[in-house]
Amino acid sequence: MQFGIFTIGDVTTDPTTGRTPSEHERIRATVELAKKAEEAGLDVFATGEHHNPPFVAPGNPPILMAYLAAATERLILSTATTLITTNDPVRLAEDYAYVQHLSGGRVDLMMGRGNTGPVYPWFGKDIRDGIALAVENYALLHQLWREDVVTWEGRFRTPLHGFTATPRPLDGVPPFVWHGSIRSPEIAEQAAYYGDGFFHNNIFWPSSHTRRMVDLYRRRFEHYGHGRADQAIVGLGGQVFMRKNSQDAVREFRPYFDHAPVYGGGPSLEEFTRETPLTVGSPQQVIERVLGFREYVGDYQRQLFLMDHAGLPQKTVLEQIDMLGEEVVPVLRKEFAALKPAHVPDAPTHASLVAARGAVAAPERIEPSVDRWTGTRAEDDNKL
Repeated sequence: MQFGIFTIGDVTTDPTTGRTPSEHERIRATVELAKKAEEAGLDVFATGEHHNPPFVAPGNPPILMAYLAAATERLILSTATTLITTNDPVRLAEDYAYVQHLSGGRVDLMMGRGNTGPVYPWFGKDIRDGIALAVENYALLHQLWREDVVTWEGRFRTPLHGFTATPRPLDGVPPFVWHGSIRSPEIAEQAAYYGDGFFHNNIFWPSSHTRRMVDLYRRRFEHYGHGRADQAIVGLGGQVFMRKNSQDAVREFRPYFDHAPVYGGGPSLEEFTRETPLTVGSPQQVIERVLGFREYVGDYQRQLFLMDHAGLPQKTVLEQIDMLGEEVVPVLRKEFAALKPAHVPDAPTHASLVAARGAVAAPERIEPSVDRWTGTRAEDDNKL
């Protein structure tokens, strides 16, 4: 089981002091968070991708990932979103392979469509093509990483004739890919078709919705011949805020929740913590809540926490990471390991993918249903 943190890089005013950090401060703080994550014994640091204020998450995540590769030794560097819709697959293939080499393989990606609608026209795309772009662009990226010479033609970019993306993936093994989605069954289908990971950032959603999305992915993973449903690779998101005493945690976090750009003005803190994975309380309450995720998604491989959102001061965020590494994650590792059946795989790493390469013949693939990919037919799997 991998544990880590992710950031969306928001620049938010601290509601308790009225102070707004500068972009420079937030960028440097992001580097400090990654270093602290490794120091605290976490496995993964993931960054979002944004192209607009009030975010300073990199528009080109490999820049940050390459910097962090030089500043860390064992931390897996991931993306919390790589915009597969508006980025050129050729550029993605080359940039992420390059940082894979620089990091010694400590890189993976989470493909997503993002949550900022205007990004589509900014990069010459139509938001109405979002799903189709995600499907076609990833199909090309997948091919570019696995074939030395690619000839390709599609709908959304100019054709390629005898093209080779450079550098080639480290050790001939592409970075592992997670497909991130909150509400789109087509993306769960896409992840299952390729046998990739599915990351459900259930930060705003009730467990019933998360259960349906993950169950869809698991059933389709098995349908495409990649293994049993319970062997599919699943990741979850979430947010926690902890203090030794739960009352102190609630009192301290409430003003940040009430004024956060994504929380404020909606349900109360109590309603939100009851209906979503947001957990505000003691380390023991966080442990119990996270262990409960297994009840509705089954055995899963990666758990990421959002720690630096909503204007929380850097000192507080660093304290939270220390608590996560010292009091929460060691218990979760032990408990999840004891519960996981032997046939359920661990989260893929570069080393495990290199070791597995060529060991087992690739399963025969069943072609995906076109209408399910485009969302035009509501069958049992699509009733979400």
